[in-house]
Amino acid sequence: MELIEAILSRYSVRAYKPAPVPKEILQELLKICIRAPSWNNTQPWEFAIVGGKVMDELKQALSQKVAAETPPDSDIPAPTFTGRYLERGRENARELFGVLGIVREDREKRRQWRLAGSRLYDAPNAIILYIDKSLTTWSIMDAGIVMQTIMLAAQNYGLGTCPQYQAVMYPEELRRILNIPESKLIVCGLAIGYPDTNAPPNRFRSARDPLEAFVTWYGIDGDNL
Repeated sequence: MELIEAILSRYSVRAYKPAPVPKEILQELLKICIRAPSWNNTQPWEFAIVGGKVMDELKQALSQKVAAETPPDSDIPAPTFTGRYLERGRENARELFGVLGIVREDREKRRQWRLAGSRLYDAPNAIILYIDKSLTTWSIMDAGIVMQTIMLAAQNYGLGTCPQYQAVMYPEELRRILNIPESKLIVCGLAIGYPDTNAPPNRFRSARDPLEAFVTWYGIDGDNL
């Protein structure tokens, strides 16, 4: 798959086929993706690759926490947004729920959707990304770069992905099940597997504001853009 095609076609996959991703493919994918850049080539990323019975245990533990309405205690706190940033999130949720046929008043369907997210949308595999706590905020940015690289390269293997805060809301469960040391900062989770392209959630595509909302030009002739 060409790079530009991968960037434009990538979306957050929220429904997967049950078939697991072969270990050989995951290994090949990650060997490619650790070529991602990092501050002074520190390569701060570490990965827990999850599947099989361990994946089932992880899904059950996380969904039980969500079902019990246990407050999240993630290593990196969830952000609070205001203004246009908040509006974009609300617009995204409205459009997604519209595709899913979930109305605002249907609390039970919304609850079921949250539970689906806590099960990593029933993906057969997951990648939990963490770094050492001795590192800095720049290393968190490096972690984001390698995760984006994984999400783009995964498409070459027919795989879909979804980066998820829901996967790391309860780090004590991840440490218990995956033996991740307390010395590690759990950054983000990534659902990964073969997309169920017929499932309604995978018909959704998030919108983007126009380029003018993000870009200011300096010293560049408009006629040459």
